[in-house]
Amino acid sequence: MTKKVLLVGESWVSSATHYKGFDQFGSVTFHLGAEPLVKALKGSEFELTYMPAHEAAEQFPFEMAGLDAYDAVILSDIGANTLLLPPDVWLHSRTVPNRLKLIKAWVEKGGGLLMVGGYFSFQGIDGKARWRRTAVEDTLPVTCLPYDDRVEMPEGTVAQVVAADHPVMAGLTGRAWPPLLGVNEVELREGAELVARLPQDQGGHPLLVLGGHGKGRTAAWTSDIGPHWLSPEFCAWEGYGRLWKNILGWLTAEKR
Repeated sequence: MTKKVLLVGESWVSSATHYKGFDQFGSVTFHLGAEPLVKALKGSEFELTYMPAHEAAEQFPFEMAGLDAYDAVILSDIGANTLLLPPDVWLHSRTVPNRLKLIKAWVEKGGGLLMVGGYFSFQGIDGKARWRRTAVEDTLPVTCLPYDDRVEMPEGTVAQVVAADHPVMAGLTGRAWPPLLGVNEVELREGAELVARLPQDQGGHPLLVLGGHGKGRTAAWTSDIGPHWLSPEFCAWEGYGRLWKNILGWLTAEKR
């Protein structure tokens, strides 16, 4: 049976100024960060809709019926402001439904929510992702710190699986995972299930945490969906696709 997944975020625009002696010119580049996941889910039971960050401000559903079209939602590297400040609010001071509260209500009645780490996930760089103390954080199996939560590890780190028997780890144990280069630091919520973490000598930070809210299931993966926190080896690893399919399979099991 096909399961519909909405991926929100994982895009950005970069602007550069190029100086060549006396002269200079500018350039703008658009980036998509979730290509490894798109490739991994192609042809699987999970039908992925990829909503880039710049589209989400206006196109992310404002009504429950819009979210009900999906079995799971992934929020990845997109700050809370994008959903809180659509053009109607930011430019025209009109009232609109609070989509963070909408997500919470959707999870409560059976939706599956996954937050993936990044510079604008959890609390993010300089604390600017701003998911702390929101309705979305209420649903997650972790809580956000009140400040910049990035843990950069240029030396690399390897995940430690602490719940090898969990269905999410099927086919993923028995050998070391490829290296990671960073995570968002979070705190475990009471009752959450820690599945994987970083080594204790690198802080022991949670990496994969599972939980529930109301009738729904939620998960937190505190590293990236692709580079830069995921190494090229991790993205090319045969376990990469299996990991995401396992997580999505767990999130969407026994729903509603």
